Amino acid sequence: MKATVMYKAGDVRIDNVPDARIINPTDALVRVTRACICGSDLWPYKAMEPSETGVVMGHEAIGVVEDIGEDVRNIKRGDFVIMPFAWSDGTCEFCAKGLQTACVHGGFFGNAEVAGAQAEAVRIPLADGTLFSLPVAKDDALMAPLLTLSDVMGTGHHAAVTAKVARGKIAAVVGDGAVGLCGVIAARRLGAEQIIMLGHHRDRIALAEEFGATDVVKERGAEAVERVLEITGGLGAHSVLECVGLEQSTATALGIVRAGGAVGRVGVPQDTTIPLADESFYKNVTIAGGPAPVRAYIEELLPDIVEGRIHPGRVFDRTINLDAVPDGYRAMNDRESIKVLIEP
Repeated sequence: MKATVMYKAGDVRIDNVPDARIINPTDALVRVTRACICGSDLWPYKAMEPSETGVVMGHEAIGVVEDIGEDVRNIKRGDFVIMPFAWSDGTCEFCAKGLQTACVHGGFFGNAEVAGAQAEAVRIPLADGTLFSLPVAKDDALMAPLLTLSDVMGTGHHAAVTAKVARGKIAAVVGDGAVGLCGVIAARRLGAEQIIMLGHHRDRIALAEEFGATDVVKERGAEAVERVLEITGGLGAHSVLECVGLEQSTATALGIVRAGGAVGRVGVPQDTTIPLADESFYKNVTIAGGPAPVRAYIEELLPDIVEGRIHPGRVFDRTINLDAVPDGYRAMNDRESIKVLIEP
């Protein structure tokens, strides 16, 4: 089968690899109908050390179940499913609490252990706990927004939840990528009265405003902090969604949150320390977040997508086939595209 394989920074190829297949009795085999490139895929695209075997990339997909292992009970052949970016058993203590990304038997797609989904098909470990069977038809109009439930919409929602966004409060979103844009949707959905978007790309800012951002801050660093404090009467935002993962974005998030507020971090950290530790400590700031348990959020968010109340599929601004995926990585890395949709 054809799959996207990354061999080193900047080296993405479409290769013929062994067909995905059932290995364990709890596996399922899914034919991928839609996948996409994630902003977090750009970190290895910029920094991956050379690998002779490469890594089959991709951790976001929807598709149709082609086969199941003998121990799979809930997922059936022919089911139309969402594949969250993490696989989980659905039964451990953490899964029971809605924290599937901490599953004691789970892991993540798109690595040496479990191949990714930027491919024609993908093996799903622990299928009963991982996959979400959709109660909707395979409607082309819904493909893009449903795909966001595998990661970016759920991750934006997680940022808002862990930042304690609430009705009547001020939220700020650091980062105008797909996750940040979905964070704007999530903050509005949870009732934030004012939503400040920190970003500087014109097309993304326009989309953020359509999604519900009330204010835009294009400055960076200390100037961005000063501007947000000015907008909020010197107090800062109640809730800050950090959707980038860099030292500067984290420092900005901690600089604009008000005393007693909360920061929800969902940008994959590229540094080992958190800046402004003393300041956030003395401001009694809650710092939370992490890999979003998107599997836990699908059931809550799905009706809003199906009924047209939210439109996260609009973060996709380019659609390609598998053969064009290497150029899709380039386009996202060069900021020509917000998020690339793949139709295998």
